[in-house]
Amino acid sequence: MHTHSLAAYVKCLDRNDWQGVGELMLTSANKLAQIGADFLICPDNTIHNALPYVQSKSPVPWLHIAEVVAARAVELGFSQLGLTGTRWLVDSNVYPQKLEARGLKYVRPSSAERDELNRIIMDELVYGVFKPEAVEFHQRVIGRMKDQGCDAVVLGCTEIPLIMDNTNSPLPTLDSTRLLARAALRRAVHSADSPA
Repeated sequence: MHTHSLAAYVKCLDRNDWQGVGELMLTSANKLAQIGADFLICPDNTIHNALPYVQSKSPVPWLHIAEVVAARAVELGFSQLGLTGTRWLVDSNVYPQKLEARGLKYVRPSSAERDELNRIIMDELVYGVFKPEAVEFHQRVIGRMKDQGCDAVVLGCTEIPLIMDNTNSPLPTLDSTRLLARAALRRAVHSADSPA
């Protein structure tokens, strides 16, 4: 495991510098490959925006969080997913590209909803602040997505599952971080079982 500080990433995010994000990811990739990693994962949905800058230069392959989520959605029979996460994520094509590739539809939060989701994540959840109002806001957003035909919601942020899950969400949840961790474990076990 290796990461730079969140502050280093946020500096790049604030200036829309995805290549800078990619360079940070590559330094981690190189360090991890040097100590024997066979593949890499990044539990941060947002910085998957930088993978196009990273993949061709990476010493080892990456599992893509949105591919893992899309595969699980298909496996469970879902057809239209609501997207939640930081503004950087929900404004991006990280999920749309991977969902569309599997024939899935999606609904993004409105612009005002994106702003408030982002504020809750960056000003509250990353600091361990969990307010009932944040839960209620997520429930309203997800409820609206349900009204628009979504049959599940992507919890597209490492912190959202700290306040939302299947017990309090109007829609079934796809916890992207947990799904990526399980996919990584399956891959690692499969690699370990494969003959050298």
